[in-house]
Amino acid sequence: MSVLRRARQLLREHLGVEPGPRLHRTEQDILRHAEHLDPGPSDTAAQVWAEATAAYESMVPLRARTRLESTAVLMRDLAVTGGGGLEAARRHRAAAVAAAEQLGDPELTARVIGVYDVPAVWTRCDDPAQADRLVATAERTLRLLPPGAHEAARARLLATVAVESRGTLPDGKRALQAAYQAVESARRLEDADLLVFALNGLFMQSFERTGLAARRDGIGAEITEVAARHGLFTYEVLGRLIRLQAHCATADFTAAERHAAAADALAARHELPLVAVFTAWYRALRTAATEPPHVGEAAYREAAKSLDGAGMPGLEQGLLPLALLCLSLHHGLPVTADPHTDWGSYEPWVRPLLLLAEGRDRDAVRLLADVSSPPGDLLCEALWCLLARAAIQVGDRALMRRARSALEPARGELAGAASGLLTAGPVADHLDALAAAFTVAPT
Repeated sequence: MSVLRRARQLLREHLGVEPGPRLHRTEQDILRHAEHLDPGPSDTAAQVWAEATAAYESMVPLRARTRLESTAVLMRDLAVTGGGGLEAARRHRAAAVAAAEQLGDPELTARVIGVYDVPAVWTRCDDPAQADRLVATAERTLRLLPPGAHEAARARLLATVAVESRGTLPDGKRALQAAYQAVESARRLEDADLLVFALNGLFMQSFERTGLAARRDGIGAEITEVAARHGLFTYEVLGRLIRLQAHCATADFTAAERHAAAADALAARHELPLVAVFTAWYRALRTAATEPPHVGEAAYREAAKSLDGAGMPGLEQGLLPLALLCLSLHHGLPVTADPHTDWGSYEPWVRPLLLLAEGRDRDAVRLLADVSSPPGDLLCEALWCLLARAAIQVGDRALMRRARSALEPARGELAGAASGLLTAGPVADHLDALAAAFTVAPT
């Protein structure tokens, strides 16, 4: 009110202007405590943020090592705000880790690496080269930490190795070993935050073979329970999505829908926009698995729109064409080859079928003779089914045996549905096709 009185005095005595009705209404609103004068939550949040960042800038020296830790914490929170935030978080996190290591302080480096415990549900990296660098830095830091101390920091580094090594099983299965060690330490320390991070790493390394959806469902159930009990909502979402994937693998779409709905509700409450990408694709998968192929195709194409600007190239690249190819295989439809299609990292396991569709059988035979096994990830079963179908067409009995051996543990699952994104139909159908092909005399 004193500000308004001074304004009234200034207008009258210094400017010779009679205060207008708007000033009078403002005075009356203040006296009545009008609701529209209360700052909204967003205004308050913006003010708090501005004051906090200003205080940080004025109080913390530019060269302080604390700034690196603060950067990593901030990037962890930024990563779940949307596509742009996720891309920026990856970039600045890598810079913070590199800067910390350059300072030659392994304890600081361990904290900067380990604090970025962003839940991860997709088994292909968005930036494989960056992931490799992070794993290498984490391993170096583990060797430099004083032995017998810093167990929590060590466990976070081990969990980082497990998460960032997703989609592969390196020689010696180091990443799987790291995951088990991290979980063991977290249980011993009774640290809930650490445990869900370590279990995330264990999930990423639960692909030693096909058909392990039930094991991953158990991991997802524990993550969900621990996260819900301790208010770790981003990890509660992770647990729900892992369980959604596992139930899709066994075609239990009723249970999968419960977890999708729970994940969507948590995402709405806590402003986690990227969750909708996974639930949209899940519903497209469910449609493709239960409706005619043209309906499934439309659902996949609609779901693909959710990836625009999502900041997840490891998920986006090649996903839609792979989903449509698997849909064709599921329904026994002809495979069509478009030379302009970007298959992303799936190219080596897709190309033989495309060559066969073009009538280039000899080229397909040559590729299949040297094809490597698909990586251990959420799409392993689907890619093995693609190889199985190509091997059947060219009569490659050695590859047929490899595919049969790889797929047999997943006989009761839907091929590819463990991803929660797509399916090539029941694994049993592909195994039956292999069995029938073996009854034909080799040419």
